Amino acid sequence: MARPSGPLLLPRLLLLLLLQFAAAGRPCGPSGLSQDVVLGRLGANITLICGDEVPANVTVWWQVEEQGAAVPGGRGRRLAEGNVLLLRWLRYEDSGRYICSVGNRLLRSLQLLVEEPPETPRVSCYRRSHDKDVLCEWPQQTKPSPGTRAMLWVKRRFTAENATEQRCRYFSKARKFVCRVKVPPGTEDTKHLVVSTCVSNSASGLAGEDKIITLSGVPVKPDPPLNVTVEALEKAPQRLRVNWSYPLSWDPRFYWLRFQVRYRPEPAPAFMEVDQVMTTWLDIRDAWRGTKHVVQVRAQDEFGHGAWSEWSREAVGTPWTDPRDFTSEKGPFSSQFPMEDDSYEVTLPPELFWEDRADGSVMEPSAHPVASPYAFLVAGGSLLLGIALFVGIVVRYRQMWWTGRQRGTKPEGEGQHMLVPLGLPSPPVSDTPLLSCPTPKAPGMLHVTHLDYSSSRQ
Repeated sequence: MARPSGPLLLPRLLLLLLLQFAAAGRPCGPSGLSQDVVLGRLGANITLICGDEVPANVTVWWQVEEQGAAVPGGRGRRLAEGNVLLLRWLRYEDSGRYICSVGNRLLRSLQLLVEEPPETPRVSCYRRSHDKDVLCEWPQQTKPSPGTRAMLWVKRRFTAENATEQRCRYFSKARKFVCRVKVPPGTEDTKHLVVSTCVSNSASGLAGEDKIITLSGVPVKPDPPLNVTVEALEKAPQRLRVNWSYPLSWDPRFYWLRFQVRYRPEPAPAFMEVDQVMTTWLDIRDAWRGTKHVVQVRAQDEFGHGAWSEWSREAVGTPWTDPRDFTSEKGPFSSQFPMEDDSYEVTLPPELFWEDRADGSVMEPSAHPVASPYAFLVAGGSLLLGIALFVGIVVRYRQMWWTGRQRGTKPEGEGQHMLVPLGLPSPPVSDTPLLSCPTPKAPGMLHVTHLDYSSSRQ
C-alpha cells in the first residue's frame, strides 16, 4: 500500500490532533507545592531536618503548631530535641506545620502534608429515572486523602467548544465519587458526549479513561426504595409483612418498578432472594419462629432495562410469638414456589445456623418444638383404639375356649349317635310254632326260616 505524499500527510496529522483534542478533557496533575512543603506517604516514616549548620552548643527544639495559632511559632506543642526529627507511621492527623527553634529564635518552618496517591477513576454513568439528569460515579477502595479533588468535564464530540466543568462529591458511606453531568444546551439525545474525569491531590493526579455516552443510551438505575418496614402478623408465628415505597426520584404514574427482596434470620450469613415482585409489599411465609430477620429491597425498571438500584437500608423484624409459649421452634417450613397470594417461600438450609464451639467443633442448633394438643388427641385416640381391639380379641378367644370346654363335659350318649348292633330280630311271642324245613344235607349248617306274622296280627 502506497504511503500518502507530503501534502496529504500534514492534513491527516492535523485531523488526528484535532480529534484527540476534541476527545480529551482538561489536564490532570498534582497540585503545585511550595518549597517549604514536605510530602509524606500514609504509613511511612519521614525525617525533618532543621538546618545544615547548627552550632553544637545550642539546644534545638521541635514543635508542631496547634489549630488556631496566630503566627508561626507563636503557640505549639513541643515534640523533641535535636537537629533531626523522625516521625514514624505517618497518619493524616500528622499533617501540619513543624517548627524548629533555638530559644525564641525561629530557625526553620516546614509544612508536612500526609497524602496518599488517588485511585484511577473507572467511571459509569446512569439516570435515576427516565426524566432525570445523568449522573456519573466511580467507587473507591480506600478513603481518599482530605485534600483530594475530583473533577468532571463534558463536551460534544468532534467539536472545539469549551467543556463544561463540574466538581464531584465524595460519599463516605457509599465510598464513591458522584458527579452530575451538565449537558450542553441544544444537545440532541442521539449526539455523542465525551465525559472526562480527574482525581488529584498533592501527591499525584490521575485521569480516568474518557467515556462516550448519548442521552438516549444512558442506562436507568433507580434510587433505592424508601421506608422499608417489617411487621409481624398476629397469630402467624412464621410470617412477616414487608412494606416499602417508591423512591422520590421515580414517578410511578408513567413507569413502574419491579423489586427484589432479600432476607435472612440474624444468625445466617447469607441472604435468600425473592424476584419479580411488582407490588410494594411482600409476605414472608417461611420466617423462623422467635428469630429476628434482616430485610433489604432494591428496584429496577419494570421491563428490566438498565441496572438494579443499590440495596435499601436494612430493616429488622421478628415474627409474632404466642405469650403462652416459652419455647420457639426454629426449623424451616417452606416451599420453593409462589403461593396463591403472590407471596414466595424459599427453603433455608439448617447448616447455615450451626454454631461453633470454643474448641472449634461444630454444634448443631437445638430445636424445641411447641407441643400441639392435636398431636396428643391423635396419639390418645390411637392408644384407646388399640386397647379396645386387644380386649375384644381376648374376650372372643375366651368365649370360644369356654364353649369348647362345655361341649367336652356332656353325659355319655347325649347329643351323640348311638351305634346299634346288627343282629337277628327276636321273634314275637306267639302260639304259632316255628316251621321246621328240611335242610340240605350239609353238615354243620342250620337253615332257619322266619315266618311273616304281620298278616296274622291284622
